[in-house]
Amino acid sequence: MGDGTHRILTYGGDQIRVNLIPRARPGTTLRIRVHPDLNVEACVPKGTTGADLDKALHQKTRWIWQKLRDFRAVQEHATPRAYVSGESHFYLGRRHLLKVHHQPEAPETVRMLRGRLEVCVQERSALRIKKLLELWYFTRAQDVFRHRLSALLPTTLWVTVPPALKLQVMQTQWGNCSPGGTVTLNPHLVKAPRDCIDYVILHELCHLKEHNHGPAFWALLERVMPDWERHKVRLDGMAEMMLQK
Repeated sequence: MGDGTHRILTYGGDQIRVNLIPRARPGTTLRIRVHPDLNVEACVPKGTTGADLDKALHQKTRWIWQKLRDFRAVQEHATPRAYVSGESHFYLGRRHLLKVHHQPEAPETVRMLRGRLEVCVQERSALRIKKLLELWYFTRAQDVFRHRLSALLPTTLWVTVPPALKLQVMQTQWGNCSPGGTVTLNPHLVKAPRDCIDYVILHELCHLKEHNHGPAFWALLERVMPDWERHKVRLDGMAEMMLQK
């Protein structure tokens, strides 16, 4: 089952969607990846027949199902954050230890100091610390994303007018591009390495020219970022930690 963009596999009573990513270079190996966010992808080299694709997916169906089962088990046992000193939080791909200062008379602040995230809070409340950190991340994301968008626009010659940039927390997406040309990015993305941020921004800028994930889209992305796949894999591998509540 499926169409030119995906296949549906069935195993153990479960239906598994496999998204197909066409690769422009012929002769490369068909690769299947299962990501921690439960997204399954098959990188399909140019010239692969439908029969060869279906055969490869059939041979890997049990392995895909097991990987999905393992990732689901990790998600079910993930420890919620307590927002106390000693926890680690990501910023631009690096872990930073959280240090909480309870100072009832001082202004509430968040700052980066010697590699630590220092939070000054007036009351001992995990919810309040979480909100202060979310606001700090949102503010930093606005600055970082605008800077990276400006730096990348000279490489995307098809973008004649800088797109509007919007931030929105999303559960399953790092970014999207509206039909009207607005690029929306997940503020949690600021926790990722800069190259991963650049990958998401370039991905969305490519959608200003190619609106779906057809071969022309992937060829365009590969032209402006030949190693995009490496950054996507790294980002997917960090997704669970960066989106942890």
